[in-house]
Amino acid sequence: MDAELTRGYSVPCERCSAVDWGVSDSGQFYCRSCHNIIERVREFEETEVLSTSSRVTTLSRSSLKKNEKVLGKEWMVIEGFQFILTHQADALLSLGVCSQFKDDVLWNFWRRYLQKTQQAFTQNPINLGRVSADVDSDSALESVALTDVSMQSGPSPGPESELDLGASAGHSSDGGASSVWSGSMDTSGYLNPRFKRRHHLMTMPKTLALCYLALLWVREGITLADLLRFVFERHIPYLHIHDVFPEEITLFGRDAHIFRVESIPSYRRVQEEAMKLARVMELPTFPPISEECLLHPALLSLRYLTEANLPDELHHWVCKVMAQSGLAEESVLTFDHASKAQRNSPIGYDLQACALIIVSMKLLFRLNDHEEWIFSEQAEDHNFADMESPGLFSLTWWYEAMLRALDKAKKREEQHTASQIWKSSKALVFRKKDRTVSLKRRRVVEHLQNTFRKLSGPSPDPPRSKPSSFIFRWGEGEDSDGPSFHQTKLDHVMKTKCDAHVTANEKYWHPVLRQCSKRVCKDHYAEVEATLPRMYVWLLGLFSFLLRVKPSAMHEEVLKVERRFVKCWRRNRQ
Repeated sequence: MDAELTRGYSVPCERCSAVDWGVSDSGQFYCRSCHNIIERVREFEETEVLSTSSRVTTLSRSSLKKNEKVLGKEWMVIEGFQFILTHQADALLSLGVCSQFKDDVLWNFWRRYLQKTQQAFTQNPINLGRVSADVDSDSALESVALTDVSMQSGPSPGPESELDLGASAGHSSDGGASSVWSGSMDTSGYLNPRFKRRHHLMTMPKTLALCYLALLWVREGITLADLLRFVFERHIPYLHIHDVFPEEITLFGRDAHIFRVESIPSYRRVQEEAMKLARVMELPTFPPISEECLLHPALLSLRYLTEANLPDELHHWVCKVMAQSGLAEESVLTFDHASKAQRNSPIGYDLQACALIIVSMKLLFRLNDHEEWIFSEQAEDHNFADMESPGLFSLTWWYEAMLRALDKAKKREEQHTASQIWKSSKALVFRKKDRTVSLKRRRVVEHLQNTFRKLSGPSPDPPRSKPSSFIFRWGEGEDSDGPSFHQTKLDHVMKTKCDAHVTANEKYWHPVLRQCSKRVCKDHYAEVEATLPRMYVWLLGLFSFLLRVKPSAMHEEVLKVERRFVKCWRRNRQ
């Protein structure tokens, strides 16, 4: 194909003197030997559609600059974010999310966000194309009145259709951002940090936050930890999503910094962004989290008890701690951005369920590096004496089984991380003067990859894991991670008192529960970690691995539950 396009051009290359020319996708001539790019390009005319031959001409440097911007249709940054949200919503639908999640909830949230930030669907839009941007600073890169209508009704932009901004869009075609070399029309507004914060402009982490809010609205069982894990496993598009951008959205220059992501945001970051978006959109009260909802701690704790291979009887004590702490009430569990308590401490349903399990284990076994091992010895003596019964729960046996399974899971995750392709398949050109060099490097890399592929043969693609809410598999079988402890009993850690079953452990230890101001103090886990019992620290690490959060975040959630639990317990004793 290149031979036909370069027919009649036999000028030697200025760099290597070879006569071996090729034509790139953009129509530029380059040397196949040294990959040198010259100013000769292939030009198409309207009459070429009716012709069977291609005409090759030479363009001057001035004409190259004139046609340099003709790389696609005029597009805006929010169109790129809408494309990303469409793909993320489709991925969530393929994972089993209800059908009304995308059309009835997510797109209404998107429309509401655009209206509240005056970017579209309003008669007085902001003009992002005329905002002055500090293009030399790398640190800078990082309406119709809406009534309280139902989120289930009203027109919304179609999932597969383009965002029809028309006259309501805040952009100008007079070259207001001509000083910014980019593919979009309004990149300058996203390069101004002050303007970006004031108008709450969209970012890549906010796309996940918006999906999380929509999942909360429909009360799906996918938690925030699940959402981030599916992103890590590439079941939900996020990393290098610009690789699948349509041809109409030509990404280059400074707007490449907006859509290029090479890491996954943290749990806390997405949680805070979701709370900010809810306040910006002024969302009404979310549907209540009832006992039948999968996000309720009574049901969610069952899932993590199964995941952590703990006895089923422990769920009874989790529900007791939950009721004693007042965490079973709908008013406490329902997401509300206007609530002062949730504003200071956003609710994390998966963190809360795991914290209830840890508090329940402290209530039964104390977990002070001494008492739990005494209970474990009693359970082992009983199990050896009576081999036919389901047996008592031995913390020692459980710890050894979990330790082996945890090591295997971490190795699997390391192998999965190493097998992933973390570099983008498309070359992103950030600066105009580096365009030729970047395209040349990409062409050299592709040439070397094709050469090695021909020599070594096609390499098998790494097996892609199937999406699952569980990490471990317990029971008998070759593919199991260890024996199951679900049917074991907790009789050895309970006693009868006044015809009621109470814990044999009569004491409960806890760190200092005094709450610090977040504006003054930060996380104190690093300071107190050395003084905490090792079994408690290991348990924090186990659930932190399951949720992909830091142990300090898990410890802080345990303190939140303990503050409520101890306060209510003292009040009942009085």
